[in-house]
Amino acid sequence: MTKFSPLSEFQTTEDGRYQLAPFRFSRLDDERYVITNQAGEYSVQPRSVVAALVRHELKSSDPAYARLRSKHFLFDASSTIGPGMLATKVRTKAMRLANFTALHIMVMSLRCEHSCPYCQVSRQSEDRSAFDMTEETAEKALRLIFQSPSPAIKIEFQGGEPLLNFELIRFVVERAESTNQVEKRSLQFVITTNLAVITDEILGYCREHDILISTSLDGPAKLHNANRPRPGKNSYELAVEGIHRARAVLGHERVSALMTTTKASLGMGREIIDEYVRMQFPGIFLRPLSPYGFAVKTKWYGSYDTESWLDFYFDGLEYIVELNRKGTPFIEFYASTILTKMLTPFEPGYVDLMSPAGIGISAVVYNYDGDVYASDEARMLAEMGDKSFRLGNVHRNTYAEIFTSDALLDPIEQSFAGSAPMCSECAFEPFCGSEPVFHKATQGDFVGLKTRSAFCYRNMAIFKRLIGLMEGDPSIRELFMGWTR
Repeated sequence: MTKFSPLSEFQTTEDGRYQLAPFRFSRLDDERYVITNQAGEYSVQPRSVVAALVRHELKSSDPAYARLRSKHFLFDASSTIGPGMLATKVRTKAMRLANFTALHIMVMSLRCEHSCPYCQVSRQSEDRSAFDMTEETAEKALRLIFQSPSPAIKIEFQGGEPLLNFELIRFVVERAESTNQVEKRSLQFVITTNLAVITDEILGYCREHDILISTSLDGPAKLHNANRPRPGKNSYELAVEGIHRARAVLGHERVSALMTTTKASLGMGREIIDEYVRMQFPGIFLRPLSPYGFAVKTKWYGSYDTESWLDFYFDGLEYIVELNRKGTPFIEFYASTILTKMLTPFEPGYVDLMSPAGIGISAVVYNYDGDVYASDEARMLAEMGDKSFRLGNVHRNTYAEIFTSDALLDPIEQSFAGSAPMCSECAFEPFCGSEPVFHKATQGDFVGLKTRSAFCYRNMAIFKRLIGLMEGDPSIRELFMGWTR
C-alpha cells in the first residue's frame, strides 16, 4: 500500500490543454490585473499572464500556472478534486442565505436628549411619548422574530435613545427569553445607547440578562461634543464615564463603540484612533456619513466628498498598520469585514457588502409604530418620506406576507450584483454588495449608475488599496490575515 498517488497524477498535460473556470478581471494598476473566481478567491497577475490564460497559451512551466490552478482559475487533467473544492467554497459563501434573518432591530423610541446634526434617524424630543413602541407592538414583533429560520437570533434595541423606554426593553428581553426556552435559539441582546441616561439599575439588569452595550464615540472631547450636542454640552464626558461604568459591571469586551466621520473629523483621523486606543477598544470602524435623516436636512452629508473621506480613511489605515508594527494590536473593522471576504471562504454578513443584498435577508427593522423595514437605512429613508422599503406592519401582516413582499423581492432582484450593469463584469464583485437603499436615496432607483455611485467609488478604492498593500508587503498580508473573522 503506497502513501501517495503516482507522479503522473501531479503532472499536467500538454500546454494549452486546460479548461477555464468562470472568473472576472479588473485593472489594479498600469501593469497588473486582479482576477477573481466564483468563490471570491483572487490573484494579481501581469496583463501578459491574463492574456495568455484566456487564450489557452499559458505554459505549464510558468510559475503562475500552478498558482492559478490551485486557486481554481483553471482545471487540467490533474485537477481531479478542483471543481468539487470550488463548489464547496461557493456553497460556504452562500450558507447565510439558508439561515435567513439573524439580526432583528427593534426601535424602542424616537425620543432622544441629544440633538446631533448628522443624526440619520430624525429623532424626536424627549417628551414626545407618541413615538414610543408599545407592548402590543413589541409582542407582535417578537412573534415574527422567532419565525425566522436562523439558529442565531440577535435583538438590537435602537432609537432615538432606547433607554428612554427601558421598561419595554425589560418586557422584550423577558418575553424573548421565555419563548426561547422552547425555541432553543442562540439568543443575544444589544442596546445601542449614547449612555447619557444609563443607571446602575439598568447596568445591573444588563449583567443579569447578558446584554451587550454599543455606543457612539466620535473621537476626543472637543470633536465628540461638537458632533453630538446635548444640554450641558457634556456628551463626551457622559459617554466616557458610561463606557467605564458599563465595563466595570458587564466586562470590558461587552461594550463597543462606533464613530461617524464629519467634516470636522477629516483632519483628526490619527487623534480619533488614538482616542480609541486610549479607551482600550480593540479597533475602530472608520465610518462615513450616510445620506439619511437630519444628515441630509442639515446638509452635513454633503459637507465633504468621497475623495476627502478616502484620504481620511487611508491615512487612518496607514496609521493603524504603524501601530501594529510598533506592538499595539488594533483593527480597522471595515477592512476586517472586506478581508474576511477576500481571504476566507466565509461571508461575514455585513448588510452593505452582501449580494444578494443583505436587506431583509441579513437584518430587518421593527419600527416603533409596528412598520417593518428591510434595513436600518431603509427605516431612515422612510423618515424622509420614501417608504419604498416598507415591508409591512406587525399588526396587519403575516411573516410570509412581509418577507415575500414586492418591497423586498423587487430591490433584491433588480440590484443583484451578479447581473447588475458593470457589477457583473467587475473583479471586485465577490467582495462588494449592491446596497439598493443607498442608491435609491442618492440616485432614485435600486441599481444606480455605478459611474456616479459614491458607494461603488469608495469601495473600489478600498479593495484596490487593500490588495495593493498585501501584494507589496508580505508582513501586511500576515497582519491582515489576523484581522479576518
